[in-house]
Amino acid sequence: MSQAKPSTPDRVVVFGTCLIDVMFPHAGLAAMRMLRAAGLEVRYPLAQTCCGQPAYNSGFRDDARRVARLQLDALAGDEPVVVPSASCAGMLREHYPRLFNGTADAARARQLAGRVFEFCDFAHGVLDLELTDRGPPVTVVLHQSCSARREMDVAPAALGLLGRLSNVTVVEPDHAWECCGFGGTFSVKEPEISAAMSADKAAAVAAACAAHDADLLVSQDAGCLMNLDGTARKAGLGFRVQHIAEFVHERTTGPSAA
Repeated sequence: MSQAKPSTPDRVVVFGTCLIDVMFPHAGLAAMRMLRAAGLEVRYPLAQTCCGQPAYNSGFRDDARRVARLQLDALAGDEPVVVPSASCAGMLREHYPRLFNGTADAARARQLAGRVFEFCDFAHGVLDLELTDRGPPVTVVLHQSCSARREMDVAPAALGLLGRLSNVTVVEPDHAWECCGFGGTFSVKEPEISAAMSADKAAAVAAACAAHDADLLVSQDAGCLMNLDGTARKAGLGFRVQHIAEFVHERTTGPSAA
């Protein structure tokens, strides 16, 4: 779905996502703190739940609509909806209009879709944030999710946001465009294939860390981070993972503020 770049808003809504809520809460808080520091009023509707992507990707469209309809209610309004996950942003922006096509909620789904932005894209492309890097020189490995690269087309925004940090060098692993193997319910339906893909990606990240004296992997998708963190720990590869919002917030304010 095409999306118009808004003028700099006064208010935004944050859609937190399930995995950030459960596994990476500091990333969600960091994203909201950065938005507030930019002078925006941040609304976080407590009625929000899952975007419905697991049911949708598994073919259970009626179940997905029941979940998604709750988000249409919770995220109602005119403010931009900022999502610290390219995958969930893609569900809201690209798939809600298809999911609700031909239903009484079709117009609401299209209206919401036109307001959705992935966090890096919003921070870099809409807010045009000026960042002061307060950390020491460091090299990080960047993993861009399939949704970021293809569905949302926000991979350049992540590179651009990190590029605003003067003491940060960003490298990408070999075969950076390949999937990490998570794919949501794909990892449950095809565990052997998923595990092989994850092992390949984690090994490539570890090799990039070794080649560039790095030990941190950053990404804008919590699913990829969770998957690669578990794979790396099991294989003893030694690198850490962090959501890009939390990383940027720490670099600009200090770890104690994250």
